[in-house]
Amino acid sequence: MTVLTEGKHAGDFIVSEANGSRSRSAAVLTLGQNLEAGAIVTVAAGEYVEFAAGDTDVAILFDNADATTVAQNVVVLDADCEVNGAELVWDAALLVAEVDAGIVALAAKGIKIL
Repeated sequence: MTVLTEGKHAGDFIVSEANGSRSRSAAVLTLGQNLEAGAIVTVAAGEYVEFAAGDTDVAILFDNADATTVAQNVVVLDADCEVNGAELVWDAALLVAEVDAGIVALAAKGIKIL
């Protein structure tokens, strides 16, 4: 029997968000990034990159985005929403304390992790 594996889908991690487009913003994923929906990202030089320890301007990538060869226009959730923490994607190299600091930075933007 063939085993099929389904990847992440746009917005799978969202539990609820603010009315209109208040929770989402248009952004650019910088060249060299290849991230899944639900990845925690941060702003560097005006574009988003994967979250790293110590970053405080955080958001969540709405959909899968491959910017390995060219920067990509993306949507991020950067305010007032609730998300399923089990569906978020953190860099595996981060320590627990670093992830916790990222969670605090998300909470400061009104992003609640359930």
